[in-house]
Amino acid sequence: MAVAAKDRPKTQYTCAGCGAASPRWVGQCPKCGKWDAMAESVARKPATPALARQGYAGAGSGLLVTLDSLAPGSMVRIPSGLSEFDRVLGGGIVAGSSIVLSGNPGAGKSTLLLQTGCSVARERGVIYCTGEESLEQIKDHATRLGLPQDRMRAIVETDVVTIGSFMERERPDLVIVDSIQSVFHPELDSEPGSVSQLRTCAGYLNRFAKRLGTAIVFVGHITKSEAIAGPMTLIHLVDAVAHLSSTDDARYRIMRADKNRFGSASEIGVFAMTGTGLKVVENPSAIFLSRAVEDAAGTVVTPLWQGTRPMLVEVQALADAGAQGNPRRVGVGLDDKRLAMLLAVLHRHGGVHVHDADVYANVVGGIKVIETSADLPVLLSVASSLKEKSIPSDIIVFGEVGLSGEVRPCQNGSDRLREAAKLGFKRAVVPLANCPREGVPGLDLFPVSTLVQALEWLDNL
Repeated sequence: MAVAAKDRPKTQYTCAGCGAASPRWVGQCPKCGKWDAMAESVARKPATPALARQGYAGAGSGLLVTLDSLAPGSMVRIPSGLSEFDRVLGGGIVAGSSIVLSGNPGAGKSTLLLQTGCSVARERGVIYCTGEESLEQIKDHATRLGLPQDRMRAIVETDVVTIGSFMERERPDLVIVDSIQSVFHPELDSEPGSVSQLRTCAGYLNRFAKRLGTAIVFVGHITKSEAIAGPMTLIHLVDAVAHLSSTDDARYRIMRADKNRFGSASEIGVFAMTGTGLKVVENPSAIFLSRAVEDAAGTVVTPLWQGTRPMLVEVQALADAGAQGNPRRVGVGLDDKRLAMLLAVLHRHGGVHVHDADVYANVVGGIKVIETSADLPVLLSVASSLKEKSIPSDIIVFGEVGLSGEVRPCQNGSDRLREAAKLGFKRAVVPLANCPREGVPGLDLFPVSTLVQALEWLDNL
């Protein structure tokens, strides 16, 4: 018997990026402009008005006040038990905050949060809500890591309303949801992990967190492009977003804060993956400075500024005669466009010809450079590779290079120099404006104001 047209389920096309719906398929989303993101789905009933019209921070008082009339109070921070995790979050997990922790499969997200939960549970209430593992798997994981389990409470639950009722009744200090893509709201007909479910569930739990003062951490899946799966609304409504990735040799894990309402968003934390879980790396510079016994051309050490501390890393460059008519410029850990711009400055103002050479630049250890202090080290490493002249391992270099060939100062220059002296470096090539009048004990400084002066220093080594 044929189904009447009015009884057939209505279909629509929903954008995987922003959740916009269209009655027919289009190549580009009309709302966010993303290409090839429209997927066919059955039209579902929207969220109820009570869910759809509430703010992510919960119901307000409706009173208009000035900020100075509010009683001053400091944010309560919960130590996670891992100092590098606390550093990335700005000093600890803030009570009432919501955090998304993302990363590739196997990066150690569940390990990190299980260690954090067991540590916090010693003095505070913790609930570990899992939708991807059984309780027996979690217990086995904790046993292998040697973690205390007597006060750590866990539950297998994916109904967000049930999770909220547990939060209301138990009033824990920390709730871990592994993962946000596995939970659902029963008033929505869509599948867990869909745009509407992610937006509704995250907002629902975030309102509980703000009202009860409970910190909540979501594990977030990522896509092939390493973006958090789901709508951008998920990133906007939470207080912090951290990403956990592994280095090339898989021995270390690097955590970056992509968003942080309670601290610096440029902070990173470094962990070592061991048989007993993630261990804090107290001196990250040491693991990124594993240089060869003999000095090699094309390698320069530079002190990067990561959030609130300096970190010394190696910048390597290889310049080779290009076999093709169009030379390649490849940067690993560097912006390819900035690398091409710096090579143009090196040719125009430094007189070093690289127009017919393939140039490959790399930051050792998987660190991603997001500041301009690595400009001068990159150019000196390229020049060092071309001239086959090595830079001694007791030298550090930093400085921003402008389009006219000038070397500009960088922030926190004195702190970078003191960190280098503490690690045993003897010489430094720095911008003239970053050269302290009183000097740095144990460090010989060579100030430069132009790229030409830096290249002359390299020739005179």
